[in-house]
Amino acid sequence: MGVWGTIVYHFRSVLGATLLSTCALYGVVASVVLSCVGKRHLAQYTTARSFYYVMGTFLGIDIEVINPENLDKLPAVIIANHQSALDILMLGKTFPPGCTVTAKSSLKWVPFLGWFMSLSGTLFLERGNRQKSVETLSRAIDKMKSKKRAIWIFPEGTRSHSVKPCLLPFKKGAFHLAQQGKVPIVPIVVSNTSTIMNSKYKIFNRGIITVKVLDPIPTTDLKKEDVGAFTERVKELMEREIENLGYSKAIVDTDLPPEAKSVVEASVNEPSETTSPSESLDNSSKDTVEEAVEIIEEQEGGETDVEVEGEAEREAAAAS
Repeated sequence: MGVWGTIVYHFRSVLGATLLSTCALYGVVASVVLSCVGKRHLAQYTTARSFYYVMGTFLGIDIEVINPENLDKLPAVIIANHQSALDILMLGKTFPPGCTVTAKSSLKWVPFLGWFMSLSGTLFLERGNRQKSVETLSRAIDKMKSKKRAIWIFPEGTRSHSVKPCLLPFKKGAFHLAQQGKVPIVPIVVSNTSTIMNSKYKIFNRGIITVKVLDPIPTTDLKKEDVGAFTERVKELMEREIENLGYSKAIVDTDLPPEAKSVVEASVNEPSETTSPSESLDNSSKDTVEEAVEIIEEQEGGETDVEVEGEAEREAAAAS
């Protein structure tokens, strides 16, 4: 990367931090005002939108959402992969009204951002105190169900900063919460954003981040002892979807991670497929539905309608 790329990286980094602080300050004011009028539950929603519109506009980054209608299927526990500071833009575009985020307790002391999070009702979790964290989440279950709201949790627990489309190991807190409340899990997968921003390689490009909201996965019949296996199955489902999404589309102003260059160049040079993008999305969505059904039905030892239908089709083909 040349001198100009380095200048662009540092300029956008400073600009991004400035915009983040400005939006967080707006969040503090919005939280106070909305609390006074009895609308505190909208504080995080309106501030999230400001992150998206303000930061996205000035930094030249857009968010493309697939299946946004699944965000309206509440109450739910929403989970997503956690990559970098750009996740705040993804939150800004997808955050449902009345949703609450979770965060590590140390963030409450960060100027502006921490103040906003404290005033807006963020669920702060103590990493070194599992029991206290569980109690905090448990108190949120009844409100989430009665008000038809959502809790947003990053099950990886920390930013991965990965330069490959993958996931860190999942913590089980979000899944225990969903199981206790008998509310569905709504997984969200985000294309790898290292092609747009990565501090290791001094990358800060413009571009488009793709977000796919998967179908809700019910937990009504999920038993406590099955949460571990359930967690792994949802993680596997999300990993497959993340691999399908691949890297975020970048307008290269600085550079690309070495791991992404060959993949990006190959995708540019390979011939187009006969299948249209819309058909690919439809098929991917269908796979998600089947996976969601299998996750629950397999634990009950049952056979899904999808499997029965598939078996019937195979028998008919063999007979013909």
